[in-house]
Amino acid sequence: MGGRGKLKIGDIETTMMEVRKFDAAISIDAYKALPKNPLYIILDNLRSAFNVGSIFRLCDTLRVSGLFLCGYTAHPPHIKLAKTSLGTIDYVPWMHFEKTVDAVKYLQNQNVPVWAAETTTTSKIYTETTYPSPLGLVFGNEALGVHKDVLDICDNLIEIPLYGFKNSMNVATSCAVIGFKVIEKIGQGAAARLDR
Repeated sequence: MGGRGKLKIGDIETTMMEVRKFDAAISIDAYKALPKNPLYIILDNLRSAFNVGSIFRLCDTLRVSGLFLCGYTAHPPHIKLAKTSLGTIDYVPWMHFEKTVDAVKYLQNQNVPVWAAETTTTSKIYTETTYPSPLGLVFGNEALGVHKDVLDICDNLIEIPLYGFKNSMNVATSCAVIGFKVIEKIGQGAAARLDR
């Protein structure tokens, strides 16, 4: 401690705070009836069930309108998802599609624009754009990114600026960074925070 000797009682001022340790006190039926944020997350052939479980937790915290699990992306029932999602599978509306392009077209046919998060020469920086509401966001495979046939039908491309050696970051982390920005930009009126 900078050569000041040992600390003794009274040297550090403390404040009392309580860490929230409990989930919302609401039944699953009441939760499902709550308004959702106008955001859909589409996962394009993710290979890690642990990433998918993390994204289930994220989608619960964002209270998204839907999570679309595409191709060989792990989907319930799945032991690794059950473990890493910490019980959020029942709280997140999800669908499985054999092909990611079908999930994109499903939303587009409902007049929901779909954007992909991918590093390309035409991608816009995610903080420097105006987001439509509602919106679908595609996140790609951990090693290969979003497949080209999916990129070709997306309405827009965005990216997180990267300053290091690698040209990518963890998909669950990317989903969190962009997901919270979208909710911030389009407003949180649809899904107010729950009391704990």
